Formats: sequence, structure tokens, C-alpha cells
Amino acid sequence: MAATPRVSAVIFDLDGTLLDTERATRDVLNEFLAAYGKVPDKEKEERRLGQMYRESTTGIIADYGLPLTVEEYAEAIYPLYLKRWQKAKPLPGVERLVKHLHRNGVPLALASNSVRRNIDHKLLRLEDWKDCFSVILGGDQVPHGKPSPDIFLEAAKRLGVNPSSCLVIEDSLVGVQGARASGAKVVAVPSLQSQRQRYSIADAILCSLLDFHPELWGLPPFEDRIQGALPIEPLFLNAQIGHAISKSLHMVIAGNSTYEYVPDQISGIFFGWAKLEAGGVSRTVISIGWDLSLRTVERVMHIYFLDSCRKITTEEPLKLLLVGYIRKLQTTENISQALTITAEDQTIARDALNLPVFSEYAKLENGFSPGMPS
Repeated sequence: MAATPRVSAVIFDLDGTLLDTERATRDVLNEFLAAYGKVPDKEKEERRLGQMYRESTTGIIADYGLPLTVEEYAEAIYPLYLKRWQKAKPLPGVERLVKHLHRNGVPLALASNSVRRNIDHKLLRLEDWKDCFSVILGGDQVPHGKPSPDIFLEAAKRLGVNPSSCLVIEDSLVGVQGARASGAKVVAVPSLQSQRQRYSIADAILCSLLDFHPELWGLPPFEDRIQGALPIEPLFLNAQIGHAISKSLHMVIAGNSTYEYVPDQISGIFFGWAKLEAGGVSRTVISIGWDLSLRTVERVMHIYFLDSCRKITTEEPLKLLLVGYIRKLQTTENISQALTITAEDQTIARDALNLPVFSEYAKLENGFSPGMPS
């Protein structure tokens, strides 16, 4: 950015931006439609991302020929969603950012296309920091939902600021469109990696909020990095060793549990601990990205072993515990180049993993945390 745009308030979307509700509820529609002998259409469901609830529901009923009214559909599927919402977790970097802005007196609002009743249920997962938001708005509290600017204009009004002084953080295209129409600045954190190119109208596009730098928007900067490393909520992966790229660098083949434990927004250079099947534990640096050159967008991971391990074999089971973040990938054009783990990355990880905030995870001889998938 040539000049620092100054904002005085921040407005967040909820689903797919603050909470990983979309991933937590992906199987709900499958389960519901199966009772009618139907299977979800992936392209149609991706286009529904961010829509108002009534618009989305009406579309689902029409697309799959369901013998239900909107009200009957809502009543039948609501308990399935309610159960899954309780399992949704904050997305990477979210709690850090929200608490940081609140501590520094930045007015915060939450503006979601969800109806207010649903928002309140989802916020039960955020009870320790939901009070950071002085304004909470649902799509049923304004005349028109996103991509209309109504909800952002109302949020700015209730915050007591001009919309042009607001920064909106959104994951959906309709949300980005509505925010731009309101006159606000917009940071997009797309939920679907395959659609990143569609977000060009945003002022900035990030993979996750771990890459958000408040000072670029005239907001107080973070001061929580430790020797170049950022502590993160631990992420667990089951995986296998892929082919060797060099002596200490290998491809990683993600296991099925990666889908459950590692959000799609995770991208960049991370570090932590690896446990090989035969019992060897090593400090590691892991680069994670998405190969957008393929027809099917795929997650790609490289792992660098910082400690001397016995001979590592292809397809050997591997458990990973990621505890820190270093930086974003430098390019998205060439995935092999983007995933390069530099000597500086290795040094930062080595030094960080000797510090108490990270070394507490070193006691892994008897297996990882009980939360680790088996």
C-alpha cells in the first residue's frame, strides 16, 4: 500500500470469518438431503456461500425439488445445524486480532447475514470474548442482506462512525461486495481457496488473519511475536511421509483427519513437532499452501526435519503438532517455489522451540496431546 489508510472501527463477518461454522456444518445438507434421496451439488452450494438464510433456503428447496415450505425446511434442519455450531472453532488469528483491537479501544461490530437468533447460538462458542463487540447485527435486522450495503451502513451508524472510516473483514464474495458498496475498506479472507481470483475488488486478500497487520490500516500494531515467531493455538495433523525432496525435506501426504483439524485458511510457514511411527520425535518446519494450477485445488505440504532422525521411509505414518507461525508464503504463482523453507525459517524455528512457550510441547515421548487424532 502506497499510503496507510486510517480506519477508526472494524466490522467482522461471522461465519467463515470469525468462526469455522461452514466447515463444521458441511455434512448437514448431505445428511438432510439423503432422507429425500438427493445429493448436494458442489457448484450450487459454493454459489450459495454468504447468502441470506431465506434466499439460500428457497434455492435449496427449488434446486433439489424438496416437498417443503421454507418454514418446514427451517424447522426440520435447524436441530442439525444447532448441534454442529457447538463444534465450530474460531479461525486462525481471529481471537488474537479481536482481543488486540478491543484492548486498544478500537470499536468493533459483528455483521452477519445469519438471522440474529442463529448468531446468538453460534456466539456461545465465543463467550469469553464476544463482549468485545459493541454492535451485533443479523441479516433480519436490516431491510436487505448482503450484497446490499445495508448491514454495514447500520453497523457504522451504531458504532458512531462514517462507513468510509470502517474496515470490514469478510470471507464471502457477497460480503465483500456489500462492504465495498457501503464505502468501507475491505479485507477478504476467502473460505474457498479455488475462488481467490474472484475477490479482486477487495483492498487486500489474505489466506488467514495470522497475516493481518493492523498498522497497515492505521491501527495499533501487534507486539506479540517472540523472536520472529508467533504462538498459535496448536494444530494437529495425521499424515504420511511423501517422497524426499532432499535429505531433510519431504513431501507430506495429509491424512483424512487434516480435513477436520486444519482449516482451509491455513497457509504459510509453521513449526512444531513431528512424531514418526517408530517413535522418533523431531523439531520441524512445515510449509503449507494450495496448488491452484490444478483443476482440483489441492493442499500441498513440505516438512523439514530440524533434528537428526533415523532413516525416513515413504508412506511412513506421521503425527504433526504445529505450535508456531513464521510467515506467509512469498508467492502463489509457483507452488514449489512458494513452499521453500529458508535458512532463516529454520533458525527462527530452532530458537523458538527452545523457549518455554513452545518447548512445553516437547514432552512427546509417550504420544501427543490427548486431543491428537488417533
